[in-house]
Amino acid sequence: MTGGMILEGKAWRYGKNVDTDVIIPARYLSATAPEDLGAHCLEDLDPGFARRVRPGDIIVAEENFGSGSSREHAPLAIKGCGVSCVVASSFARIFYRNAINVGLPILECPEAVRDISTGDDLRVDLAAGTIENLSTGKMFHAEPFPDFMREIISLGGLAEYVRRRLQAGGSR
Repeated sequence: MTGGMILEGKAWRYGKNVDTDVIIPARYLSATAPEDLGAHCLEDLDPGFARRVRPGDIIVAEENFGSGSSREHAPLAIKGCGVSCVVASSFARIFYRNAINVGLPILECPEAVRDISTGDDLRVDLAAGTIENLSTGKMFHAEPFPDFMREIISLGGLAEYVRRRLQAGGSR
């Protein structure tokens, strides 16, 4: 994959240890469509979030985002409400993997998180790994994903990536 994905949106800032039960409460786990899950995203932490968030907005959180159970409903809910990316100081390992598997872009950058407030305008370049706070004029650098991982994300997740690889005979 060449080129990059540039994402722009308003920041929604949260603290430490935002777990999967808060991202999508267990009472909604019978839903599987991202849009249905997204209607309830973060409702126990931030009532009305799913109604206020706009397509392209970016969640910003402190350490251990996505801790708790291994449900992939959590990154699906985030995508389903229109969030384009999550920037956190750190991610729980299973959330990190599930986010990539469902095509949700994520970046770890503690320095950016410390600088960003709810409502700040952000620009994220996934290829370069840059996070620009347009409201403060500050630029931050995260480790960008390798090309194949950005391709997984751009295709909407691992299932579509594998499907296309198999159609192409399994070679790159």
